[in-house]
Amino acid sequence: MNTKQAFFMAIKSLKNSKMRSFLTMLGIIIGVASVIILISLINGMTGEITSQFEGMGTNLLSVNLMGRGGNMTGNHSANIDTMEELVEDNPEYLAAMSPVVSVSSATVKYETYNVTASCTGISENYGSIRNYAVETGRFISYIDVENRHKVCVLGSYEVEELFGTEDPLGQTIKINGEEFTVIGTLPEKADSAEASNDDIILIPYTTAMQLASNARLSSYVFQATSGDVVKQAKTTIENALYTIYQSDDSYMVMSQAEMLEQMDELTGTMELILVGIAAISLLVGGIGIMNIMLVIVTERIREIGIRKSLGAKKRDILGQFLIESATTSALGGVVGIIVGIVVAYIFGALFDLSISPSLFSIILAFGVSVMIGIVFGYLPANKAAKLNPIDALRHE
Repeated sequence: MNTKQAFFMAIKSLKNSKMRSFLTMLGIIIGVASVIILISLINGMTGEITSQFEGMGTNLLSVNLMGRGGNMTGNHSANIDTMEELVEDNPEYLAAMSPVVSVSSATVKYETYNVTASCTGISENYGSIRNYAVETGRFISYIDVENRHKVCVLGSYEVEELFGTEDPLGQTIKINGEEFTVIGTLPEKADSAEASNDDIILIPYTTAMQLASNARLSSYVFQATSGDVVKQAKTTIENALYTIYQSDDSYMVMSQAEMLEQMDELTGTMELILVGIAAISLLVGGIGIMNIMLVIVTERIREIGIRKSLGAKKRDILGQFLIESATTSALGGVVGIIVGIVVAYIFGALFDLSISPSLFSIILAFGVSVMIGIVFGYLPANKAAKLNPIDALRHE
């Protein structure tokens, strides 16, 4: 019996026992579908985060000061004047700088409407650094920062939640009980979703320090002149801070590219863990195939005896049952791929992610399913191949 005949015999066997065949393949179907769904969702999430990072600019550097940083005076501390001098003294590497002051979980009210939002205190340079361009009105200005004006620029999420279709420009809102005038709005970037790039309120950092009762600046964002000099820009900042603090533990400088690399490493680890969990279903499916194949061998002992008495060799019997096991597993893999792709697109639509199942994940899932059929089918096939033809013919 050649491979083609063995394959058609396997298909016939599956047709004769449809329900048993389906239950045999169920573990493979679930495992393969899970692998494709998880990889597709993780790739979609990674792509979404990557696009947000790229939208902020790849030449971004974040600086956090610990220990005695901030606005403290003395010979061993850095302040905003230090940061401004860094930009002025290194125009070939650094283009702009802005302090960043976070006012987390602020209560924002307009008439009877209210939201809980994170307000960010920034300088007039922040717009160019983070690629923000106002849709209506204007951005935070130097005068606003210098005079601690209570003005704000709203993201599209806050505009929709607080004002609906009403024009927000010139309106007064309350942030933690303090009145602020809306001077500008930002264009929509992420479908005005909560906790997205559209969920943002920008105010002058000097005003934010008062609002947060924080007299210390410890976070800054820098813009390198181009993506090609980010490493040199980072080194320049680190050298200047080390000169001040004499310790690497007093500050941390991170580039956007490094953040993106860390994010890729994190999602890669998550992907391996989740795929490993999904692989358990494939293992269970393989055990199911092995059990069913043992039952099939027992049911067909007389058939095996007849074939051996007619001249079939051990390798013929072994090949026949291995092909049947691999065919069962491969069909389960095909069904699992179809189910996985469909469900992945459904989840993508639900979570508003750009889903595109990778060819690698599909080939990997199918290859593993076939391999499982061969590996777990070997024991039953080997048992069938070793049967004594006389004992097999006597079997009732």
